[in-house]
Amino acid sequence: MRLIDGTNLGMLWSAYCPMALVSQSTLEQIRAANDIVDIIGAHVPLKRNGANFVCLCPFHKEKSPSFNVNPSRQIFRCFGCGKGGDVFAFVKEYENLDFMDAVRRLAERARIPLEMDNDPAVRDQRSIKDQLLKLHEAITQRWQQCLAGEAAGQVARDYLERRGVHPDAVLEFRVGAAPEAWDDTVNWAKAKGFSPELCETAGLILRRDSGGWYDRFRGRLIFPICDEQGRVIAFSGRVLQGDEKQAKYVNSPETPIFSKGRVLFALDKAKRSILDAGKAILAEGQLDTIACHSAGIRNVVAPQGTAFTADQARVLKRYVDEVVLCFDGDKAGRDAVIRALDPLLAAGLAIRVASIPPPDDPDSWIRAHGAESFQALLNRAQGIFDFYLQGLCSGNDIASDRGRLVVLRSMGEAVHKTANAVLIDTYAQRTAQRLGVDVQSVRAEFRKQAAGAKPRYERSEEESSLEELASQAMPERPGVNELWLLKYVFLSADLQNFAAVHLEPEWVPNPVVQRILAMHFQEGGDVVGLLGRFEGDPFAESIITEAATEQREIPEPERQLADVVRRLRDAWLDRQIALRNGRLGDPTLDDDDRMVLLSELQALRLRKRSPLEPIP
Repeated sequence: MRLIDGTNLGMLWSAYCPMALVSQSTLEQIRAANDIVDIIGAHVPLKRNGANFVCLCPFHKEKSPSFNVNPSRQIFRCFGCGKGGDVFAFVKEYENLDFMDAVRRLAERARIPLEMDNDPAVRDQRSIKDQLLKLHEAITQRWQQCLAGEAAGQVARDYLERRGVHPDAVLEFRVGAAPEAWDDTVNWAKAKGFSPELCETAGLILRRDSGGWYDRFRGRLIFPICDEQGRVIAFSGRVLQGDEKQAKYVNSPETPIFSKGRVLFALDKAKRSILDAGKAILAEGQLDTIACHSAGIRNVVAPQGTAFTADQARVLKRYVDEVVLCFDGDKAGRDAVIRALDPLLAAGLAIRVASIPPPDDPDSWIRAHGAESFQALLNRAQGIFDFYLQGLCSGNDIASDRGRLVVLRSMGEAVHKTANAVLIDTYAQRTAQRLGVDVQSVRAEFRKQAAGAKPRYERSEEESSLEELASQAMPERPGVNELWLLKYVFLSADLQNFAAVHLEPEWVPNPVVQRILAMHFQEGGDVVGLLGRFEGDPFAESIITEAATEQREIPEPERQLADVVRRLRDAWLDRQIALRNGRLGDPTLDDDDRMVLLSELQALRLRKRSPLEPIP
């Protein structure tokens, strides 16, 4: 079997998983058992169009359907963004999985067994993981049952009612209750045939010094923690009553299937919304996250009761480029924002902060003020450095030399972690304005901090090697819309003229694409001549070649080009709106500047609602 581009699927599988022993016939069996129309139709509404099916593309925003599904060939293709392939490719892209997990997911759906490992040790490890997954699923059902109707779950039911947690959310998040008993799980596991050793490995029970075992989770509200596939891999238990010496939360320990620093609560439920929204909202805990989801704000996840980690940041980076931090409005919440700064910046994520007036958290704010008010808080989220600067100025006496020095050094250390010269200079100016000092002095102090600062984020040896390689690598590849823009521009002089008239350079984020377009618009000519003008720049040459060698027939290229230009414009407008919303949060802003910003916001929003027009 071959994918659309001619790649042999068996070869590709071997490349992804060298130890795999999945035969070509098994792969064909999995593919045949998962009709592509059924798979795609379960996620997006398909409409028949002749022999094919069409819909709005789930991978990019569009107003008219360009996503085609061919049932006879069992393939899909979007003529807007260019994504395509077979059922494996769709599941991989839609669920944000690697190829191996996509195959496994479809095999499980079709109930086709996969014997994937030829190493006995690997098979044994997989067997342990499978047993742990089965145990976690079973105990989840047991605790759900307790919460739903048993007398032992009454305290938990009362607590959820007081907190205003909707019954639908309880079911969706599979919330449960662990009875107030030392041996409930021990006895349940024995009755169900799960060994004490397996339960101990799972962290459900603990070994007594005197012999025997006792329950880890007792008299607690239970939140199941799921992996990205929705499988329960751990638990977090919140205390409901008892003395003050009890920990508020008890969490599963590290196990063969759970590493708390790599898992985000509710990612399995939020990932599609995160991709659609283009950003992830990071809350502080489970109840905050559940409250957001119940309010219809579903691109929300939370760390697992620990400081936000570099691994969690890298997980989010697979989905989006922007994170909005929405922690509690108290000092602990503000400190958590600052602690999250290093790993998020290290992952290359843009960061904004939604400030909730203390003593509220997202859950209490939504209950008191409603979902629309909370969404308004999110829309007004500040850039991380505006938030940081505001906090530094509030927490230090900026009228004193010592206070100003603390602000200068802290801001200099923070902004230089971005390695973005424009952003560094922007905050040098803002810091100078807040402190009432000369901007050149601030720039000089920032440079001193850059020269002597050590990053707080400790990189692994592997990350350091990758970072070294990345420093020698080519610039960042253009996005899908930018690449398609070049493809359309290279098709004909008419399309080139349309882009030149309707496209503003600042709408194109990639600087290499900006240079290519500027040269092409200015000097015209064919692609061969354009390549000659970029001789010695292998990255630009590769982008031009890739765009110019598009072999597929493109239907309605004029309309498609207009859609691409519009998407680039709207993305730029969104960035400008976000920037001004962040500036509105500055408490030092005077009324005149505020009115200017509000007027600019109104103009930007009006422009986004307007059709694409020629640039005057």
